[in-house]
Amino acid sequence: MLLWLNGPFGGGKTQTAYEIRRRLPGSVVCDPEHVGFGLHRMLPGTLRGDFQDLPAWRRSVYEMLDLTLHRHEGTVIVPMTLVDSGYFEEIVGRLRENGHDVRHFALLAERETVLRRLRERGLPGLKRDTFAEGRLDDCLESLARPLFAEHIRTDRLTVPRVADTIAGSAGLRLTPNRDGRLRHRLRRVGIGLRHIRFD
Repeated sequence: MLLWLNGPFGGGKTQTAYEIRRRLPGSVVCDPEHVGFGLHRMLPGTLRGDFQDLPAWRRSVYEMLDLTLHRHEGTVIVPMTLVDSGYFEEIVGRLRENGHDVRHFALLAERETVLRRLRERGLPGLKRDTFAEGRLDDCLESLARPLFAEHIRTDRLTVPRVADTIAGSAGLRLTPNRDGRLRHRLRRVGIGLRHIRFD
């Protein structure tokens, strides 16, 4: 099974993906952003745009996920914002057409909630994520469409509760969450720090 965690930038996809991985033995996180970053590093700065617009990115993501689903026995978790319906069909639709069990979830929240999350992530003093903020309204509007269901409102849910909701919908059993408040906070900070981009 593949769990595609969609949502706006700052919507909690990565935190939720790693929470599920922590509590679902045998699962793995496959992050399509790494493919995009690699493609960007091969291009001169003047040619870099949204890497999702590169056909090579969409083909590569499909092929890597197809390979992983054929050869890895556990659940595959993909945290990735994907709001273009054509691109969605190229990857998610094609995986489903080829017989893979793909469960899609859009993690949604009020605009103010997402903006607050975006401003809280990262290290103090780093530049604001203007790309993510600039795409927020488009993401929220696009992801509300039926194509991108199942929708999960995360404004008042903790990351472990979001993970529980996804697992319940997908018929998966997570191990109990035994983190206290401090450990949960430290775990979130650690994941956030590991995913800071400097390029």
